[in-house]
Amino acid sequence: MIIDTHIHLYAEEYGTERRNVIERAIEQGVGRFYIPNVEVDSIDGVWEVVQQFPEHVVPMMGLHPCYVKEDYHQQLTRIEKEVDRPEVAAIGEIGLDLYWDKTYIDIQKEALQIQCRWALERDLPVIIHSREAFHETFELLEPFMVKGLRGVFHCFGGSIKEASMLWNYGFYVGIGGVSTFKKAGMDQVLPYLPMEQIVLETDGPYLAPVPYRGKRNDPEYLTIIAARVAELRGITYEEVALATSQNANQLFR
Repeated sequence: MIIDTHIHLYAEEYGTERRNVIERAIEQGVGRFYIPNVEVDSIDGVWEVVQQFPEHVVPMMGLHPCYVKEDYHQQLTRIEKEVDRPEVAAIGEIGLDLYWDKTYIDIQKEALQIQCRWALERDLPVIIHSREAFHETFELLEPFMVKGLRGVFHCFGGSIKEASMLWNYGFYVGIGGVSTFKKAGMDQVLPYLPMEQIVLETDGPYLAPVPYRGKRNDPEYLTIIAARVAELRGITYEEVALATSQNANQLFR
């Protein structure tokens, strides 16, 4: 069994095919799916998928930085109510995004800090989205890390040094379809990361791996990502499956 630690199974891209897509992935050996919330409007979709596949799908709750706008306090108030439901395994996805729009960077930072406090109070991991903002995100997180904050930088595409900075605090890195992109440079990073630091993800329906790049990313493609990790590290697929599943279980406890 391999575990998809980050996939938006409620996304409209899956549409009427959602059930078949999930069942096909389970048949391929993807045994569990952790699905991150992104805003108030996605909450119902998260719970709908959880109810359909309660033995396989695990919810996470947070406010994605791209959805942090003037109403972020109201959104956070609503989302925090969901965080205390016993099924919720993590706070996410949360973080900073300086790629699309820097207009709301100050309140992105405040929203991130608020949600990190939630995580510490509840002893839950955080699922970090950091796009074009690694050092800004790390600087904000470090005071919480010192206090025991744990989590994962999802869709990791950074350097060995950045991964090492995270591992100093026990943070995992989520490896997805980007690892199969020729120009992404992950072939120069993945072989040198501690295997104990790596978890797998698709981030579906986004960032499908080669040879499906540009198409909808289905959860069964996690097997392609696992095979890519095995190739770059010179180990077997089974070794990758075992190690990354153990890491995911440790992350989510």
